Amino acid sequence: MDLAGISSCDGSLLTDYTGFSIGLYESLNSTGEIGQPVSLTATVPPNQASASIQAGRAPNFYNSNPFFLVNSDQGKYNFLFDVNRGQIDVGRVYILVVKPPTGSAFGERRIRITLNSRNGNIVNYTATSLDGNPISASSGSTSLNGVIDVSNTTSGLNLVAGVNFGICVSAAQAIQLLKTGDRAAAEPGDIVVYRLAARNLSTIAVNNPEIRDDLPLGFQYVDGSIRAELGGNAVAVTVERNGRNLVFRPNVSLPRADSNLTLNLVYAVQITNDAIRGTGLNRASIAGARADNQQIVRDGPVSHLLRIRPGILSDCGTLIGRVFVDKNFDGEQQPGEPGVPNAVIYMDDGNRIVTDPNGLYSLSSVLSGSRTLALDLTSVPGYTLAPNLYFIERNSQSRLVRLAPGGLGRVNFAVTPANRGLRDANQGGKK
Repeated sequence: MDLAGISSCDGSLLTDYTGFSIGLYESLNSTGEIGQPVSLTATVPPNQASASIQAGRAPNFYNSNPFFLVNSDQGKYNFLFDVNRGQIDVGRVYILVVKPPTGSAFGERRIRITLNSRNGNIVNYTATSLDGNPISASSGSTSLNGVIDVSNTTSGLNLVAGVNFGICVSAAQAIQLLKTGDRAAAEPGDIVVYRLAARNLSTIAVNNPEIRDDLPLGFQYVDGSIRAELGGNAVAVTVERNGRNLVFRPNVSLPRADSNLTLNLVYAVQITNDAIRGTGLNRASIAGARADNQQIVRDGPVSHLLRIRPGILSDCGTLIGRVFVDKNFDGEQQPGEPGVPNAVIYMDDGNRIVTDPNGLYSLSSVLSGSRTLALDLTSVPGYTLAPNLYFIERNSQSRLVRLAPGGLGRVNFAVTPANRGLRDANQGGKK
């Protein structure tokens, strides 16, 4: 397997290949997980070849796998397949992995190579990028087809070279977005200013940057508040709004990393009452196209968490209700159906509520959400839960109420004398 070489994605050689390696690995699955390195037949430099060991090819004279690059190779590398070991049989799948040195700004590349078919001495293969980036600097394609000529064996023996394409490596993170706010906490009515900082980390300019910002519940963009600058110069920005989703399109290209310039955007939002029910978590992401091959580069989502204080507002609700003697078993209190005083109701959080002389109760500052209340029948001696002839769910000793923030919920409990409940229920509530 004879590969063209490794370059940066602008087509130029890397300044330093020290620590870079490239290897062929067995494929474990279609997602690119790799197994062991492919066992390649050992070779030696031509001046050391003999009847028992074949000559290799420059620069990988020993057919090492993985192969570690040096600067004198200028990114060149090669592997030789062994025909007799079935290494170019149709159906074989390999993962070609380019690994940068530890701490490098470049990212790892993985390319799947599939041997598709064979026609005489010609084996057809497909190379597919597994990271979505173009395979080489000369083309923006993430997949390419090629052939291996089986008749092209080294020294007329069993080792074959083929598959000739270059691989480009780029920064592990080509673009960066940071998001900050002017405060850590806010209340309904406050104005919060957000800042987005976008920077190009690659050696190629990024065109048409687009920043998507998703505001949390209760956050409203302040019209006309967007401002942007690059290198001290103002930048025009188009804003697209879709509910709480914002799209910022600054009319500028992000210059290459060596310019040390950052695109800064600031905008304002107003905190509304609904923010109390939201998370306060704001997320943003950025995308743009490389100027050389139009490859899309992205970063994000990045987030900023704003703690929402209720201020003069509250997200708590109020519960009201009554405990009464239900004579017609409809679950509603009518004239002539007295309330039951001193009845005890327990809430799911352990709160204990006692009814007044008219059987009424109310409880304020109740946390919103799904709340459960239960009547303590031992607090109403001589009574039992009244059967409800119309609503099955009211035949339970407990009640579920969904209390909205700042809302009002009503929960009633109907009881009947213990010695009459079953008999009256069987008579349909007739007296």
